[in-house]
Amino acid sequence: MIENERNIRQQLVLEAARRMMTAARTAPKGKGIDIVEIGMATDEDILRLSDEMVRIAEETGMKFFLRDAENIKQAEAIVLLGTRQQTQGLNCAHCGFATCAEKPEAVPCAINSVDLGIAIGSACAMAADMRVDTRVMFSAGLAAQRLHYLGEASKCVMAIPVSASSKNPFFDRKPKETKQA
Repeated sequence: MIENERNIRQQLVLEAARRMMTAARTAPKGKGIDIVEIGMATDEDILRLSDEMVRIAEETGMKFFLRDAENIKQAEAIVLLGTRQQTQGLNCAHCGFATCAEKPEAVPCAINSVDLGIAIGSACAMAADMRVDTRVMFSAGLAAQRLHYLGEASKCVMAIPVSASSKNPFFDRKPKETKQA
C-alpha cells in the first residue's frame, strides 16, 4: 500500500495540534494551580475568528489584524490558550502592587501570565518536535477572547495557527492593503 502524505496531511496537523494542547496542559503552573484554558478551532470556527479580526481592525484601525485575518485562513487548526484571572496569594508584587489585596481586579496576576507563557512555550516546543508550521498571534487570540472560544472567564488569550506546508505561511507575511475609495 502507498499512502500519500497529501491525503493525510490534515489529519496529521490535527494530531499535532492536539499534542500541542497536551503539552500546554502538562506545563508547570505557579503554586501547582491550573488556571490555563486550552482549545482548538478548526473549519468554520477559523472563519468566524477571521471575521472577528476584521471587525477589530475596523474598530481599532490596527491594520495588522486584516493581514492576520487572511493569514489564519491558511491554518488547518488554531490552538487557543488563555488564562482565568485568579490571584495566587503570594503578595509577590510582580503585578506592580505590593499585595494581592491591593491589585485592582482589571490588572492580571503576573503568575497567571507567566503560567500562560510557559504553556505557550510548551505548545510551541511540541509543534517544533512535530515539524508543523506555527506562529503565536495576539491578534487571533484577542478575537477568540471576544468570541468566548475558551469561555467568558478567559481574559488573556493567545492563538497558535498550525499548518503543514512547504513554506510556513505565518512568516514573511505582507501587510493587507485596504482598498482606496
